[in-house]
Amino acid sequence: MRRLKPRSLRARLVLGVTLLATSAVLLCQAAGLALLHSWLTDQVDGRLTRFQPVPQLYKDVADGRTASGAPGRTGGLPSDYRVYFYDRGGHRIAMSLSGDGGGAGPRLPKSEAELGLKNGRPSTVAATDGGSTWRVIARSGTDGTRVVVALPLEEVDEATSRMLWFSVAVGVAVATGVVLFGTLAVRLGLRPLVGVERTARRIAEGELELSVPDRHAVTEVGHLSRALNTMLDRLRTALRRTEASEQRLRHFLADAGHELRTPLTSLQGFAELLVQEPEMSLERRQEAQQLIVRNADRMSRLIESLSQLARLGEVPATRWQPVDLLSLAADGIAAVAVRHPGRSIGLGTLADPEDDARVDELDVVDAVGDPHQLAQILSNLLTNACVHTPTGTHIQVRVGTLRVRPHGPGTTGPGRTSANAPLIPGTRVCAVEVADDGAGLAESHARRVFERFYRADSAERAAAAGSGLGLAIAAGAAEANGGRLELEARPGEGCTFRLLLPYQPAAAATAAPAPHTCV
Repeated sequence: MRRLKPRSLRARLVLGVTLLATSAVLLCQAAGLALLHSWLTDQVDGRLTRFQPVPQLYKDVADGRTASGAPGRTGGLPSDYRVYFYDRGGHRIAMSLSGDGGGAGPRLPKSEAELGLKNGRPSTVAATDGGSTWRVIARSGTDGTRVVVALPLEEVDEATSRMLWFSVAVGVAVATGVVLFGTLAVRLGLRPLVGVERTARRIAEGELELSVPDRHAVTEVGHLSRALNTMLDRLRTALRRTEASEQRLRHFLADAGHELRTPLTSLQGFAELLVQEPEMSLERRQEAQQLIVRNADRMSRLIESLSQLARLGEVPATRWQPVDLLSLAADGIAAVAVRHPGRSIGLGTLADPEDDARVDELDVVDAVGDPHQLAQILSNLLTNACVHTPTGTHIQVRVGTLRVRPHGPGTTGPGRTSANAPLIPGTRVCAVEVADDGAGLAESHARRVFERFYRADSAERAAAAGSGLGLAIAAGAAEANGGRLELEARPGEGCTFRLLLPYQPAAAATAAPAPHTCV
């Protein structure tokens, strides 16, 4: 039975359609056959009902004269009628009348009690030779006699039999036709689904850039194709993101290993020197110890920077609070001025370039975020400006609010780079700019300043300046606070780092917004 069970959808559809069509035809034929048999039987019943023996016949049977053949045993009756008699005592009289010259007749009991016929109601009885059945009707005669009139159902049975064989032949023909034409129709109907199946198999085998053909937009197969293509697009996007993330992780680990290898090698070399030469002079020993401390400090700062990168974006929402960017900028300038006392760092206001009103007085600028991360961003930007510009370069910090406009701050444009997504034009934002009037950066360097471990200076100066993670940390912290950090730089015109944060008036800054409010 398991082998006979159809396994494919095409075979199941053909089998189901064949069974339904054949069953419908056979049911219709059976209903027609029953109707034909009932109609022919009603015709016979009508003939029996209309047949009335002459009154003289009852009298002759009662007087016993039919034995001598007044009308005779045969003849005297039309067509194939048969007439039988029961006397007053209920016994059947052997004498009968026939209109067809004799032959097998209906099988009637010898007693009227066994006959069970009601007056004027036809009934069906078997034949004496086991052939076709007979239709009989009983009537009451004179002087208590009973007469039974019978007609054969041979023509009815023959017509019904022919109709039955015809129905069987029609059913077989219909089943054959449905199998042949149904197979063709199902094959044509499933052709788009077969195309989807083949494409899906090729995709499963590794051809991930394929798409399911979508040429039947209004059908179920078309809807399925569009759904599969949407799913495939999302899977391909997820795979590309995963591959890109894995590639970035590999590069990051390789860069981190490379950065850690240099101070670690120095530590190991000077430590081995101290162990292997216990008799070295005091000056050389102190120099080796200082180099060990310097490289250990470099490794510590590098590991701290890596740890800070890993923690970005994991700050709980409870740490978001109103932040006065003006005070934050002033504190950052004071802290950097201690480490770089020879630098000229000013604090001013930032006005919207498309706003006619110009503000010269310093004013409070409220934003919402993590104050520690925002302070770290400003510290990194100021330190970067002090370290990577020549002595005598003027550094200016400006604080204010502005509105994002197409090709303006917060969006992509000529000479502007960022590792964060652009902001929506028309959004009002808080801004902090750290600008210098130094030599600026070439476009090739400006595009990569936010990459991890990237340094635009020479190897010796870069090693002394830092690990190359400061701007990457600042960009990640800006994104974690729902903002954007961008750079505008042109050779010979200096650099301007701009931190943009969601604008929150002091009266409304009571709760932390969701990250990327303006993105």
